[in-house]
Amino acid sequence: MKLSYKQIALYVSFLITGGGLGLFGSRYLMPQSSPFRQLQNITTDASPENQVPFRLGRSVEKTDRSRVNFIANAVQKTGPAVVRINATRKVANPIADAFKNPLLRRFFGEDEQPFPQERIEKGTGSGFILSQDGKILTNAHVVADTDTVEVTMKDGRNFEGRVLGVDNITDVAVVKIPADKLPTVKLGNSQNLIPGEWAIAIGNPLGLDNTVTIGIISATDRTSAQVGVSSKRVSFIQTDAAINPGNSGGPLLNSQGQVIGVNTAIRADAQGLGFAIPIETAARIADELFTKGRVDHPFLGIEMVDLTPEKQKKLNKETSLTLKQDSGILIRRVVKDSPAEKVGLLSGDMIVKINRKSVKTSAQVQKQVDLSYVEDILEIEVQRNGRIQAFKLQPEPFPKNK
Repeated sequence: MKLSYKQIALYVSFLITGGGLGLFGSRYLMPQSSPFRQLQNITTDASPENQVPFRLGRSVEKTDRSRVNFIANAVQKTGPAVVRINATRKVANPIADAFKNPLLRRFFGEDEQPFPQERIEKGTGSGFILSQDGKILTNAHVVADTDTVEVTMKDGRNFEGRVLGVDNITDVAVVKIPADKLPTVKLGNSQNLIPGEWAIAIGNPLGLDNTVTIGIISATDRTSAQVGVSSKRVSFIQTDAAINPGNSGGPLLNSQGQVIGVNTAIRADAQGLGFAIPIETAARIADELFTKGRVDHPFLGIEMVDLTPEKQKKLNKETSLTLKQDSGILIRRVVKDSPAEKVGLLSGDMIVKINRKSVKTSAQVQKQVDLSYVEDILEIEVQRNGRIQAFKLQPEPFPKNK
């Protein structure tokens, strides 16, 4: 049968219209799938006649153990004990302060306050549970200037946490929540870390709970000055495991899932570098905070410098010192009325041992001091005029005005 041009055109238009309706229907009338869509439970008839006539090689309900590596094992051990901490604090409103200027006040009444004096600031950090009765360790800057915080566990439970102590010198704080039989972390050892070892970080960066990142230990014994936080007294662990805002206070783990550090600092001018407080320091500070609510840091009263040929020449030129060595740990200054001055340490002494352990850098000396208590007796050996002399001194609490 031969069709006319009019009949062919009409037939084609039906095809186009039908195809368009099909496309429209599939796009707008049919339900859409999405990678973020939550799957719903579907009830199926499990009677013998409706069962699938074949079975999978392994049950999909069981974890494929071949896929579980040491990272997954470490996270499974520690992840449930990592919490999110939401802190709310009142801070001064800088805009309100600006309107105290007399030049601006003339546009408003004397009693009129166009902006509130304070504003609410919210922050999110991380922490981890030390004991089954709800003792939590975190960073001081996460909970600073607030008495209570909201603590959220991995299983979704929420608690009001009470801040029991804050130590700004080490950036360690402790929180207590009213709960028991909680999952806890296992503490490891950071004293013998070697650059190149695995490092695993868990935290809540950018509000993404229980995020896991992996890297290595990049370096150890980084001084506060090197990290860019000279007001702190910590020898930091350096790692390339990603640490972002919100990770602060979370644990840094070794390959066995043990906590070796507390993630705390990132440098704004660097990428791929993170820093953590060694767990020995953090645990000692936490114990004092739980017990006394404060920390008495040991204070010797010496200013140290690691000598290099350049620093030797500069110090000989700018001070009254006549240094012959161009390497080692120099006591540059002794604070008046300090424990160091009382036992006879002098400017120009070269530290060679502390508690009978040889030291080569001022960071190693500071680390040994930080691991001690105020009531401890420290033995320091120095080289003076070519002779070794030993001094015993008892640290005093770190002065608040220092």
